Amino acid sequence: MTKMSKDERENFLARPHVGVLGIEREGRGPLTVPIWYGYEPGGDLRILTNPESLKARLIAKAGRFSLCAQSESLPYKYVMVEGEVIETRACDVEADARPMAHRYLGSAAGDQYIDGGDDSSSVVITIRPTHWYSVDYGKS
Repeated sequence: MTKMSKDERENFLARPHVGVLGIEREGRGPLTVPIWYGYEPGGDLRILTNPESLKARLIAKAGRFSLCAQSESLPYKYVMVEGEVIETRACDVEADARPMAHRYLGSAAGDQYIDGGDDSSSVVITIRPTHWYSVDYGKS
């Protein structure tokens, strides 16, 4: 059996993988784009994006999205989660953007990334995970 347990899938998703966001799109295949995300076991999943971006507009219309995170080395593992949007709010650089940059780049590079950019116009979009699909090929 290659399916992960609840604890395994939540701990895997909590690590800083680049996620692939999937969003419904009328008359076309879903939009799939890489994205940083935040997640803690048992909690909700958050992404940050520009509110004028295609992904933000599609999420607002669909009211939901899915995200897949995977390992890049053997044994391959992945977790897919989907859920409905429970909150969209303005991004606070210190509370939202800087911790996200630190998660993916470390403290020094994360600070450099944030201090050199403009995340003040971003929004935080949060889903509550309702459906999970996970595989750990190391179990086979």
